[in-house]
Amino acid sequence: MLPLPRRQQQVLQATVQHYVDTVEPVGSRTLVRRFGLDASPATVRSAMGALEQKGLLTQPHTSAGRVPSPKGYRQFVDALLPEPGAAVVQLQRELAELSLQWAALDDLLHHLARRLADLTGLMSIITRPQRQEPRLKALRLVRSGDRLLVFLVESSAASSSLNLRLPPDSSAQLQALEHWLNDQLSKSAINWSGLPSHLQSVGAPLKQALASHNRGRNRQAEGALTTGLAGLLCQPEFQLTTSLRPLLQLVEQQPYELLNPAAATASGGVWIGQEHPHPALSGCAVVQAPYATASGGEGSVALVGPMRMAYATALAAVEAVAGTLSRLLA
Repeated sequence: MLPLPRRQQQVLQATVQHYVDTVEPVGSRTLVRRFGLDASPATVRSAMGALEQKGLLTQPHTSAGRVPSPKGYRQFVDALLPEPGAAVVQLQRELAELSLQWAALDDLLHHLARRLADLTGLMSIITRPQRQEPRLKALRLVRSGDRLLVFLVESSAASSSLNLRLPPDSSAQLQALEHWLNDQLSKSAINWSGLPSHLQSVGAPLKQALASHNRGRNRQAEGALTTGLAGLLCQPEFQLTTSLRPLLQLVEQQPYELLNPAAATASGGVWIGQEHPHPALSGCAVVQAPYATASGGEGSVALVGPMRMAYATALAAVEAVAGTLSRLLA
């Protein structure tokens, strides 16, 4: 989006701040009075109309004031984010003095997750560090009676194998399937959507087996430490159980679906509404930062809440905690 004129920037900033603080639509007179804008209510009203035409503000009811739209929050985060307040500065000081004196990694993660939730009033999530999956370089398919032996080669020193039941009448496809798979791996990774139709009968169960194998590699590290549910329950956006249940199910069952470091980096560490690929978070905002360990593990620190959140505080806080984890676990 093109940069906004200065007046519209001021009005959007003020509207976001007012709505974050009050959960109420706001009109031009209130913005002028509360934020001391150097403009008349008529001028501010004109700027609000322009912002509404650009899709950055919306009017819940005909007679009501305006509130930020998801697109408006995105503009605010990308271009108008203020400096974090004193609470984040205090958190940064605390973290700078923190040393690795915990009996277990989970103690450290729990302490930091609780501190984030207390600071922001949002749900905090810290995933345990996971190693990156080794890249599969080649594989061999060997028939053994009614079984299929799959040998996976990740490097000259790392390999593993799978033992599958061979689908009926599929042995003739093995050579062609092996050739197709290794051709895919020579380029980058297996693109299963391009699997030829005549190889589907044996390729489909192999795809499922490889996915299960990859999930099992990190089973001990799966899961996340989550706290701050009480804070979410106090937010008016989550008063209805129907709006909260999908989020809680995702956090409990698939935390790594919620926190995708590569995608989060591409969005500046902030997902707003339907920007998040998972539908359970279409009404939420997720603020996230990655951390890394000396052993090659990677994890994420995140805050989850309504789109109406204090983004400057949330983003600075998760980045501070992620940086601390990277320092302590280096």
